[in-house]
Amino acid sequence: MARSTSPSSTASPHPDGWPGKDLGLPEEGPRSVGRVGRRIVALLIDGALADLVAYVTGVWSPVNGSGDIAHSWVQIAIFAVLQILFICLLSGSFGHICVGLRVVPVRGGYVGVWRPVVRTLLLCLVVPALIIDRDSRGAHDRIAGTVLVRK
Repeated sequence: MARSTSPSSTASPHPDGWPGKDLGLPEEGPRSVGRVGRRIVALLIDGALADLVAYVTGVWSPVNGSGDIAHSWVQIAIFAVLQILFICLLSGSFGHICVGLRVVPVRGGYVGVWRPVVRTLLLCLVVPALIIDRDSRGAHDRIAGTVLVRK
């Protein structure tokens, strides 16, 4: 007996086919939605870069830690500034660039300045980034009108 290969009979993790289909993005390859694994690695790279900058500037030490809450806020501010600068200038954070991702506006064009600012502020709150829709976009991306795609 032959197996049916119709879309309705194949199991898919996305109800409509694949993440990004509703946005007009391809299933795989360039401009497809960045998957969770790459996003996590990019975030770890960005966090390490922010810690390196904090260490070089004397805000943080891996041996002594931050010391007080003010230093922790400075570390978060360093992370945010790096995110905003890299996304505005290169359409992706340092971590995104390292893993082959970039931030683009859903409607196309240049990402601008306000989108990275809004996206980063919400990312620093953590919770919005954890609220994922069926296109694999966090609330921080939905609110900023952006999507993280593969290069």
